[in-house]
Order: sequence, then C-alpha cells, then structure tokens
Amino acid sequence: MEKAILIYRRRREFADGAIIEGVAWSLPQAVMGSSHLYKYRLFYGYPGQRVIGYDNERGKGDHKHYYDTETPYTFTTPEQVWRDFVTDILTERGKP
Repeated sequence: MEKAILIYRRRREFADGAIIEGVAWSLPQAVMGSSHLYKYRLFYGYPGQRVIGYDNERGKGDHKHYYDTETPYTFTTPEQVWRDFVTDILTERGKP
C-alpha cells in the first residue's frame, strides 16, 4: 500500500501575531473533488481567525478563502499554490 509523501511543511510567526503555515503531500490517489495527486492546506491569519487559506478539502476540491469568502482555485503544482498564497499574503500585509 502506497503512502502519502510529504512535499513541504512550513511555518512562520510574525511579530504582530500573524501565522503562516502550509503543508503539502503527494498522494497515491486523488482526493475526492480534485483531479490531481496532491493534498495541501495553507493558512495565514491569527489565532482563531483565518485571513487567507488555500486547500483541497475532501469533496470540495481546490479553493481559497479570504476571510469568510470561498472561491474556486485552479491548482497546477504544489510550488505554484505556495507562490500564489504568499503573493496574497504580501498584498494583504501591504507589500505588493
């Protein structure tokens, strides 16, 4: 039986209390709702408050969160979703 393989796990805490955290795995089969062989969960926010998030939750497929708004996301690679995520964070923090 094949197992998930960790691609990356990253975490950083900012001086203002914000947290950036991300994890991605390569899977032997796609998560229900996604057409690729990756599982990922990316979070930026504060304890108890998500500001930006990207994930492919089972059954929902690839999507991103901005506060309480959820929109579809077109996934290409684990590296690209991380770059898109960081770009959104830099914009949110006022550093485009």
